[in-house]
Amino acid sequence: METSTSITTNERAAIDSVPKGLFIGGQWRPTAATLPVEDPSTGEVLCEVADATPAEALPALDAAAAAQADWARTAPRERSEILTRAYDLMIAEKERLALIMTLEMGKPLAEARGEVGYAAEFLRWFAEEAVRIDGGYMTAPAGGSKFLVSKQPVGVSLMITPWNFPLAMGTRKIGPAIAAGCTSLIKPAAQTPLSTMAFAELLTRAGLPDGVVNVVTTSSSDEVMTPLILDERSRKLSFTGSTGVGKHLLELCAKTVMRTSMELGGNAPFLVFADADLDAAVDGAMLAKMRNIGQACTAANRILVQREVAAEFAERLTTRMRELPMGRGTEDGVVVGPLIDQRAVQKVTDLVADATSRGATVHLGGQAHEGKGHFYPATVLTDVSPDAEMGSTEIFGPVAAITPFDSEEEAIALANDTPYGLVSYAYTRDLARGFRVGEGLEAGMVGLNLGVVSNPAAPFGGIKESGLGREGGFLGIDEFLETKYIGIAI
Repeated sequence: METSTSITTNERAAIDSVPKGLFIGGQWRPTAATLPVEDPSTGEVLCEVADATPAEALPALDAAAAAQADWARTAPRERSEILTRAYDLMIAEKERLALIMTLEMGKPLAEARGEVGYAAEFLRWFAEEAVRIDGGYMTAPAGGSKFLVSKQPVGVSLMITPWNFPLAMGTRKIGPAIAAGCTSLIKPAAQTPLSTMAFAELLTRAGLPDGVVNVVTTSSSDEVMTPLILDERSRKLSFTGSTGVGKHLLELCAKTVMRTSMELGGNAPFLVFADADLDAAVDGAMLAKMRNIGQACTAANRILVQREVAAEFAERLTTRMRELPMGRGTEDGVVVGPLIDQRAVQKVTDLVADATSRGATVHLGGQAHEGKGHFYPATVLTDVSPDAEMGSTEIFGPVAAITPFDSEEEAIALANDTPYGLVSYAYTRDLARGFRVGEGLEAGMVGLNLGVVSNPAAPFGGIKESGLGREGGFLGIDEFLETKYIGIAI
């Protein structure tokens, strides 16, 4: 594997096409300080973007608050048409947006293109939902009055998005907010701000009024966001990130009883029963494990395989994993790109070392790549102890950790032995077992003979310490709506 030491003219053009300031009230504003955006495949700095202080970020909340009343009164059809135009622009500019994403985050271009399409679908979905916000009307059971139930925008919404899906996590939040009539302030991850900035510029071209969406980039997230969260004009917080940070944000939101949506950490079990179609199970495991180089909250963290087929499954999975080329995401055919930073590489290294110290066997990989960039190769471990640290910690890397089990009851118990409950996967040909396992797994989402559950038309979210609320689907817009009941005397 070799990595380039400088970006190409085309790559430079893509980076240069993105505004670099704070996006406030429809204008791009510079800041006194800047923060570097790094190419994780080389460690080189791609560009510098605005690095806001609390004082520099506050005008973004001012702009959102000033625009809220007018935006809430905007006709649903107009909001829908803006989202539709944004969808069309995103699809038309898929190649540019994908290249920007690959350069700042590292995922292979093929996956980046897929994410642009996925991100755009949230805009199309919520364009359709904007005109379907409903309510209710009924007679009181005892008579004498009527009940009118309506739904109104929550109001100014704060959004914090992660680095691993830098475009889709933005559209999944901004799409329903726009559709519901809410203005917003979004803070993307410091590692990957360019995708969000490019999206904001695209929304302007789609006709979104000034102040409806504002973007703040900063290297001091807690310092900048805390006063915004505590400001009484902020009515909603939507966060995607770690459970630890989510708990801290919930404590802040409790001070003003702010509406929250929390998509937090995961520890997804991937169950393979002896009666499963092993070819399909391996295909599903490759998707569930290697999507985004394993850097996903939905990634299969614990692969639990019934003992009768554990060896064969491991052999087939190892064969597939061995075939995955590693390199810079812009290179043809690359499947395993870099991890986001060196800290991520060290985390994976430590988790693998811990698992092997507890008896796990390395079938493939197992050591970080030496040289430029933040690379860790595709790795397969077998006989991973349930007590290994990776059994309770998100690996967030291309490591398939296989643990055998003997019975259906044991599999479900192992799968549920975690404080997290985002997604679980199960492979079996037995329909009755599929229903039993699906009902028994403690997760907000279950993939039954399915390795990817994410879909803009489906409600995405977890239970237990994996979060609150749902994004996408028919429920996604409700996160940005308040229900009002009006009693009418008759």
